[in-house]
Amino acid sequence: MVVIEPVATASEEEKKTPINVKPQSSSSSSTTPASPVALDSSTTNNNKSKTTSSSSGYDSDGFETASETEVNDGDDDEAAAAASHNKCNSSDNTINGDQQQQQQQQLQHSTTTTTDHSSSEAEDELKQKALTQANDAKLEGNKLFGDGRYEEALLRYDVALQLTPPEMPSSAELQSICHSNRATCFFKLVKYEDAIKECTKALELNPAYMKALLRRAEAHEKLEHYEETIADMKKILELDPSHYQAKKTIIRLEPLAAEKREKMKEEMIGKLKEMGNSILGRFGMSTDNFKTVKDPNTGSYSIQFQR
Repeated sequence: MVVIEPVATASEEEKKTPINVKPQSSSSSSTTPASPVALDSSTTNNNKSKTTSSSSGYDSDGFETASETEVNDGDDDEAAAAASHNKCNSSDNTINGDQQQQQQQQLQHSTTTTTDHSSSEAEDELKQKALTQANDAKLEGNKLFGDGRYEEALLRYDVALQLTPPEMPSSAELQSICHSNRATCFFKLVKYEDAIKECTKALELNPAYMKALLRRAEAHEKLEHYEETIADMKKILELDPSHYQAKKTIIRLEPLAAEKREKMKEEMIGKLKEMGNSILGRFGMSTDNFKTVKDPNTGSYSIQFQR
């Protein structure tokens, strides 16, 4: 009979290792106790390894198992991969959000541009319509003027001025014409001061408007403003050196202007004498004690005292 010393459960490799047992003779089996079985060195070593493993806290079942560090490393890799994936998703979401915001801004800008363009077109249409109505009113005024209905013509020209949109390039021309036509109406109504004012407004809009210059010169002449008439005629000659009426008017009015200047001087001197007599009379004198002498070379006057 073979007696085997009980040992801890062996691994699979240990189970495969043969155990060498020395048979005992039948004669000694009853008298001599069995000696312990000598195990193979590999078994001992395996047992030591097992004992070491057990003492280290691991129960090996013959299969390779990952250590806690390796498991943790794997978890860390998975966590890093997940974080990287989340970061990529977050980055993609940010990019998509920026793209959507950019698209919304472009759409909003396009909508605003379209709205502004439509508004500008509508405004231009209104201005053009107002300009057309103003021109129609002017034409109605011309017809009334031709019929000799000057007061009514003035009203239609005034309507044309109010309807004319000031922002349009052609507005200044239409307004200057209406002011000039109103001046002509006032001239016909013998309202020369009003005619001069309307011509001045027309020339402010169009300084080279020769008809307005001519009408203002004629109104000035009616009021015996010869100096002003000559000034307007000279401006006409600057624009048109061959203007016959302007040349003729200047030649005709220059003597009248000089005569008027002398008359104005005499009137001024007469007023000065009256004022001087009122003062000198307190001292028993008068302006007769003072004589004015004209210098033939300069045309100026000097005063000499005489008793």
